[in-house]
Amino acid sequence: MIIKTLGLLAYEESLEKMKRFTLDRSKLTEDELWLVEHPPTYTLGLKTKPEHVLNHGHAIPLIQSDRGGQITYHGPGQIIAYTLLDLRRLNLTVRKTVRLLEQVTINLLSSLGIVGYGDDARPGVYVKGKKIASLGLKIKNGCSYHGVALNVDMDLKPFDNINPCGYDDLRVTQLKELNVNLSVEEVQQLWINQFILSFSGEIF
Repeated sequence: MIIKTLGLLAYEESLEKMKRFTLDRSKLTEDELWLVEHPPTYTLGLKTKPEHVLNHGHAIPLIQSDRGGQITYHGPGQIIAYTLLDLRRLNLTVRKTVRLLEQVTINLLSSLGIVGYGDDARPGVYVKGKKIASLGLKIKNGCSYHGVALNVDMDLKPFDNINPCGYDDLRVTQLKELNVNLSVEEVQQLWINQFILSFSGEIF
């Protein structure tokens, strides 16, 4: 597996890069993990309904994505882990992949003394009822792209303008609110470490 840290990258650019990588890959192409941050951006999953956009305005772009799920917000201080995996080669179902990615984040939180958990009805990772990490995938020709967004130290106010992931009662949190004062770069490395551990039997 090739692991890349790409820094701050426009959402549209990363989406096109993922699409191109997935389209061009062969059965021999190594899987890749990309760690990025995005400028302030709302992204619409394939199941997004107009009523979930409460007060968009035009200061933050609203971009249609091809991932599953509904609307969410990305911004600096949030790490995005894009997982470009050949699920057929790895003998992984979509459901198992989602659960593994949730577990990576749950394990990271546990290493920091935080109890996180998943929800079968609402993919992602939660802490005390608040969402700390969103998850959405796209599967094309048996290969995945998109991935996980973990809130580290960001401006959470833009979440007030939407129903995050389509739920009007859903609140969000981040590591900083949980008294974790690590940089994005430090959390990225911790997430990579947990990814390697969780997927070691599948990929490495």
